[in-house]
Amino acid sequence: MKFSSIRFSFLLFIFFLTSVVLSGQGLPTASPEEVGLSSERLDKLTDLIQGYVDDDTLPGAVVLVARKGRAVYFESFGETNLETGQAMPKDALFRIMSMTKAVTSVAVMMLYEEGHFLLDEKISKYIPEFENPQVIVQDDDGDPFTYETVPARNEITIRHLLTHTSGITYRFFQEEPFATLYAEAGVSDGIESQKGTVGEAMRRLGRLPLRNHPGEAWAYGLSTDVLGYLVELVSGKKLDEFVRERIFQPLEMEDTYFYLPEEKMNRLATIYTPGESGGGLVKLSTVENRVEGGTYFSGGGGLISSAPDYLRFTQMLLNGGELEGARILGRKTVELMTTNQIGDLPLYWDFLKGHRWGLGFALHQGSAYSGRIGSVGEFRWAGYYHTFFWVDPEEEVIGILMSQVFPNLHLDVYSKFRVLTYQSIVD
Repeated sequence: MKFSSIRFSFLLFIFFLTSVVLSGQGLPTASPEEVGLSSERLDKLTDLIQGYVDDDTLPGAVVLVARKGRAVYFESFGETNLETGQAMPKDALFRIMSMTKAVTSVAVMMLYEEGHFLLDEKISKYIPEFENPQVIVQDDDGDPFTYETVPARNEITIRHLLTHTSGITYRFFQEEPFATLYAEAGVSDGIESQKGTVGEAMRRLGRLPLRNHPGEAWAYGLSTDVLGYLVELVSGKKLDEFVRERIFQPLEMEDTYFYLPEEKMNRLATIYTPGESGGGLVKLSTVENRVEGGTYFSGGGGLISSAPDYLRFTQMLLNGGELEGARILGRKTVELMTTNQIGDLPLYWDFLKGHRWGLGFALHQGSAYSGRIGSVGEFRWAGYYHTFFWVDPEEEVIGILMSQVFPNLHLDVYSKFRVLTYQSIVD
């Protein structure tokens, strides 16, 4: 009996130790061959990412690939801080910026599932400042500040906000007169440090004219920040509290925050920018660290997270709204979110060729439309400071890359990461 008790305690210890190890991967692990991948082919990813680090294109990165619910590739590269030489840990923390939008969209759809609203309800029902919107019509003289406003043909709905067809844009696009109007109204993009609350800023935004008539064009912008405020109004909780209690804690996402605890700041990756004339990387000094205590919760770009945490979030979506017994959304709701919601409206960014938009994600229409490797129904998005994810339900594949460099539109890391992941499928 005594021996059995000791043996049982030892097995419990091994189980606990294994669980800790696995939680660090985000999901249980497997060899690539166990899930239909080739280790030899997948290892080409290592040479690819290390090459970007070696030539000073990336300061560092964390890369995760999962298939069929298990992590099969999890590597870190380079450094979190080039000045101190701190090596990049696998649990490094990154400003994931617009990858926050997927989280906020899930929060909105949780409230939708509970019957708080329907998607085609007007947002002005909850935020009166958005009532009777106006749309800017430019004069023909070429001066962006010479315009008139006309009544919008439609009011903004919750669906318009989820699909970025609301007519709300971003200040950082520097598209005039919107950049100036937003700046003068004190409307933040959620990128820079911001005082006050997102509710105050979104109410000011509601009084500003729109870029286009709601529902008639796709224009990326602050729509998801408005949705974050909607979550606060409907739930009666601040956005950070709602997502922590309803998403992060059930999914055991222990490293995802709007503002980091002081003790985790040493794991936050530094953001770099390309030096002049190709002279390596220089620390981006305009970015402030987000330490706990902030009050502005940007639903469109405010989160800090790790690759393992975001893997758990995306695996929940791939599973149809559930992970390890934690049900976040119903299966039919996830199907709705990952179905084209904008019809044939054009997407004006070249890298979105062959994509449509669902409720929170870009949707791949297939290689015949995009000319790129991938599957029909794959959903994805990226973050301002060079983070990226995609989920392929057909192949049961998730890819996550986290790095911190800006500007980054000249880089081809995302595309090559996808190619090297797909070429490793051998089943």
